Amino acid sequence: MKILHVYKTYLPEDFTGVPRVIHALAEGAARAGAESSVFALTRGGRSKSLHVGQHQVHLAPQNLAVASTGFSLSAFAQFKSLAATADIIHYHYPWPMGDLLHFYARPSCPVVVTYHSDIVRQKTLLHLYAPLRDRFLAGMDRVIATSSAYAETSLTLKKFSSKVCVIPIGMDDSPAPDPAKRTYWRDRVGTGFFLFVGALRYYKGIDFLMQAAKRNGLPVIVAGSGDPAPWQGPGIEKVTFVGEIDDADKLALLDLCHAFVFPSHLRSEAFGISLVEAARAGKPMICAEIGTGTTFINIDGLTGLVVPPGDAAALSAAMTLLANTPGMARAMGQAARYRYETLFRAQFMVDAHVDLYSQLLGGHKPSGIADPHS
Repeated sequence: MKILHVYKTYLPEDFTGVPRVIHALAEGAARAGAESSVFALTRGGRSKSLHVGQHQVHLAPQNLAVASTGFSLSAFAQFKSLAATADIIHYHYPWPMGDLLHFYARPSCPVVVTYHSDIVRQKTLLHLYAPLRDRFLAGMDRVIATSSAYAETSLTLKKFSSKVCVIPIGMDDSPAPDPAKRTYWRDRVGTGFFLFVGALRYYKGIDFLMQAAKRNGLPVIVAGSGDPAPWQGPGIEKVTFVGEIDDADKLALLDLCHAFVFPSHLRSEAFGISLVEAARAGKPMICAEIGTGTTFINIDGLTGLVVPPGDAAALSAAMTLLANTPGMARAMGQAARYRYETLFRAQFMVDAHVDLYSQLLGGHKPSGIADPHS
């Protein structure tokens, strides 16, 4: 079985978000005996191919970018050649260039797409692009949503509900925190704090977290790339911005924290892989109800607390409740770990995809993946 993944960026230039998911799928499929490759764009100026782990990567040079979408003229011929040898083509949306590649190559093999997110910000361009998007999705044999919550709330996915199945994003289990890293962070920031991990982007709700911290005076650690200056000021003396961290630092901070707080307030936060990392670490979580994967991962009253989006008072109250009820916080953390073990392991994600590919190649109609906790 030869699987071709298609997305706008990949290693060695990008290993965040969707590229991490593709990497996990490609490496996992290799262990199942499948051969995977990835087609993406590079800003390096020329086409190239390389091996990453157990799969191959093909990169076409990006010529321009419009509204966060890379385009390449040479990609068309290169992709058509790769598509002709694939048994399954797996697109990752959103990337409008991928739609164009699909219509140019007109592959004869089964085609699937993982619908990672609606297009949220570029509303004017979306109005022009929507007919192409709908034609592209209509041509897919299967549309994969990463959570039942997103499948139920995306107006676009509702148009293609007969094609949609849910396969949650999964992660491998983590090693124990490095003792030296743990000691370093304990000496620097202490223990028992509320932890946020994520890039400091417009949809992450950092404003509301800062307002909540001013209200409750609880210690908060903010880890992630981006300029913290817009959120720094009086009243948040117990908030510490530590900048971008690596995986070892993240494991140490998760081990030391009391709870994980994730205040993203817009649908641009389509899944929330950081919440899976917190659940894997056995930590109670706080997130907002935005109709996406955040409340598919974090179940209110079971694995943590859910608050209205953009409500600093409710966020502050939820933090205070977890701080003042350590027994409840501990029980929620245990439930979060169980949810990870039963739904969000990487092997579950890989097995579900390989099963889907096999069924499509065999001409059978695949079935969706049920959430045992819904």
